Amino acid sequence: MTLWHRAVLPLLAALIAALLAYVMAERIAQSAVTARLDQSLLLTSRAVMAEIDRFRALPDVAGEDARIRAALADPRAVEAANRYLETVAAHAGAAELFLINAQGITIASSNWAREGSFVGQDYSFRPYFTQAMQAGRGQFYAIGVTTGVPGYFLATRITSGMVRGVLVVKVDLRPLEATWRKAGLMTALADGDGVIFLSGPEDWLYRPLRPLLPMALSRLAEERTYVGIDLGTAPPLLTGPTLAKGALWAGGVARLADLPDPDWQLLAAAPTGPVTAVALAWALGAAALALVLAGMVKAWDQRRQIIALRLSQSEKLEAMVTARTFDLAREVEARRQAETDLRAAQEHLIHAEKMAALGRMSTAIVHEISQPLAAMEATLTAAEMTLAPDETRIMARLATAKGLIRRMQRTTKHLKSFGRKEAGALSLIDLGPVVTSAIELVTPRARTVGVAPSFAGGHAQVMAGAVRMEQVLVNLLINALDAVEGRGDAQIAVTLEVAGGKAHLRVTDTGHGIAPDDLARVTEPFFSTKISGEGLGLGLSISRAILAEFGGDLSVASTQGQGTCVTVSLPLAEAQMEAAQ
Repeated sequence: MTLWHRAVLPLLAALIAALLAYVMAERIAQSAVTARLDQSLLLTSRAVMAEIDRFRALPDVAGEDARIRAALADPRAVEAANRYLETVAAHAGAAELFLINAQGITIASSNWAREGSFVGQDYSFRPYFTQAMQAGRGQFYAIGVTTGVPGYFLATRITSGMVRGVLVVKVDLRPLEATWRKAGLMTALADGDGVIFLSGPEDWLYRPLRPLLPMALSRLAEERTYVGIDLGTAPPLLTGPTLAKGALWAGGVARLADLPDPDWQLLAAAPTGPVTAVALAWALGAAALALVLAGMVKAWDQRRQIIALRLSQSEKLEAMVTARTFDLAREVEARRQAETDLRAAQEHLIHAEKMAALGRMSTAIVHEISQPLAAMEATLTAAEMTLAPDETRIMARLATAKGLIRRMQRTTKHLKSFGRKEAGALSLIDLGPVVTSAIELVTPRARTVGVAPSFAGGHAQVMAGAVRMEQVLVNLLINALDAVEGRGDAQIAVTLEVAGGKAHLRVTDTGHGIAPDDLARVTEPFFSTKISGEGLGLGLSISRAILAEFGGDLSVASTQGQGTCVTVSLPLAEAQMEAAQ
């Protein structure tokens, strides 16, 4: 490493550490600011809703008074209504409380005796009046057209006989604004159009969060919501898109929260200057720490090089010894594995020979019991002939015995044909009878398991060997019976269908299934998923080899815990003949 590299690498490491520290510190500080803003939004929203809820029921309660209802019907009762509203507003702490008739003219007010009285003023253009007259209740925030004082208006419809009116309470929310400014909070409250009407910073007041559409400007002017304020020239507060209730403003980051009722938006902001200062401090600290560590690493590297020079020869020798030891260990392991494989192959061959001897023995036994069974059937037939016609009970018992003997004869017949070696020549066979014969062969085993394999029937002409096809199907059925043994919902179904010039024979069971790792190996010789001693692992391998001679194939699909489906595919005899031609 050159001197230039040794000087540049520590500086580069310090720069990278400073950059990473800056990014991480900025994110952590930004998350802390966001959490603080969200907490401020939660507390502020509760304070705003509590202030509004304090006066929400006031119009309903005051409207139940007889003096208010009388003032709607009789102008002579207006003076009593004025004094009542003045008293209620003073005790409740409301800014104003006034009564409007059905034409939108104020007929009684709590400020009836003060300058700027609402009495006689037409407020029919106000949304809270039209909402209350139509729906029973109304709410609206606006600057007062009479006093110029902003407030939140809550209105309730009052009915006195056939006369209707609206009782309105004006809530002054400016104390909240004064609290925010006193605490130095960068908090603001905007209406549904995004116009800020309460704000901690004075320069935010009556500014839109986003540029207002001409339709919204026209409606606000018609409703005289912010009378005397030119909203069209007010610059928007937020810049950039709003993401996850977060946005940017010229001085930092802002968080937004929606109030459910009324439809307002609450905003809390914080400058980014402190966040940047904290991130820079962390970056400088990380750079200094990186330089210190780089110096320590350099000193350690020099010491390591000195030690390495002294120990290089011994390390090389040790490496050679280690490599030779590893080679010897690998050779020993390879020989041990070869011995293990040889021993396993010998055991498999011995077991295969035992199974072959057992097959020959079973063939001999079948041959030996065939003649006694035939003699027993003839004896029972002769006994039937000697019975009197009225001995029906004995006749029925003899018929049952003969049926059992015929059943044993059918079984021995299938076993004899199954055990007989078949010539390699192919012939035209129908798969339907082959399936039926294979099912009959495994019926004793199926009764032991407690399941009856089902076959809906069908026909398909293929070029194959009948006995060898029976051997394939018996192997598949025995595997299915082993898989469903002991399960309460055991089912085995055999289906035969023709598609795409091939016959597809499927054996489906509801057993325990095959693990995904074992599924690719189930057709390998001597591979078995059964416990030790229950199988050689040759059934599927032999079946695939037999099917390959017939030009067919075997595929296995399984879902562990649900079952297995083995599909045998053979070309139809017609398709083979056409291909040969």
